[in-house]
Amino acid sequence: MEYTTLGSTGMEVSRICLGCMSFGTSEWRDWVLDPEESYPIIERALDLGINFFDTANMYSEGESERVLGDALAGHREKAVVATKCYFQMDEDDPNSGGLSRKAIEQELSASLDRLGMETVDLYQTHRWDEQTPIAETLRTLDDTVRRGQTRYVGTSSMWAHQLAEALHTSDRLGLERFATMQNHYNLLYREEEREMLPLCDKENIGVVPWSPLARGYLARPHEEFDATTRGQSDSYAREHPYFAGNGREVNERVQELADEKDATMAQIALSWLLHKEWVDAPIVGTTSIEHLEEAVEALDISLSDSDIEWLEAPYEPVPVSGHE
Repeated sequence: MEYTTLGSTGMEVSRICLGCMSFGTSEWRDWVLDPEESYPIIERALDLGINFFDTANMYSEGESERVLGDALAGHREKAVVATKCYFQMDEDDPNSGGLSRKAIEQELSASLDRLGMETVDLYQTHRWDEQTPIAETLRTLDDTVRRGQTRYVGTSSMWAHQLAEALHTSDRLGLERFATMQNHYNLLYREEEREMLPLCDKENIGVVPWSPLARGYLARPHEEFDATTRGQSDSYAREHPYFAGNGREVNERVQELADEKDATMAQIALSWLLHKEWVDAPIVGTTSIEHLEEAVEALDISLSDSDIEWLEAPYEPVPVSGHE
């Protein structure tokens, strides 16, 4: 395993972050694993040297946090655990979502209970809250750090001008800054290269991209995508512009380079991200130990400048997706 410093936090994290959206209960989404199927994957991740785990309160409506907490029992001090809040957790409680002081404090408390932890290493806002002033959100997050409930605070998909506003507000008021950005970034969606990623680079903000395999589309040939359970049932994959902007040609080039290097398509797509200096650790979700091991092996794949240019060449601008 390789490790890197997460942004300006000083924390060392594995270059592969295990995303835990696929752990919890299949009652939430068809492709999600139940607890007894989830534990062996998390245990294998630890064996492979992965120490960075990302979940959220909304994943399986809290069950993902519970599964992760149970799996990390006895390993807590070695793990860097990240979770998130924003989306409404209880349809009968409008204050169970958003980024007001009430929402953050009650949802963080619930997350810590499910995780079985007194402190979470990284607490992230899952989206931008148009209804709550950013100063209130940041003051609340700053308080969670002072109380020892969180060690660092981060955020997720938004416009670059919103992140700039948040950073300026933190600096002006002397509050904890967002230390990380969890954004939508992969070979088929590179709009973040225009403004967000240069801003993160300038401000030394750790970048932990979600959907590095484009919800599985970069892991298999175009014509096979619908053959998987997730391809058939995950409507979100079709909502992102992966199939636009020459997406199919990018998919075919990933397949061709994978054949040339005796690698899997997923390994090539991950390797491309790992070669980007502004990326700290892609968030890799998996439902099998085999695919987890393949993801870790992607660290050993070397891409030349010409390989990277060839993979990127067909890309065309696509609509902003992930926070719109």
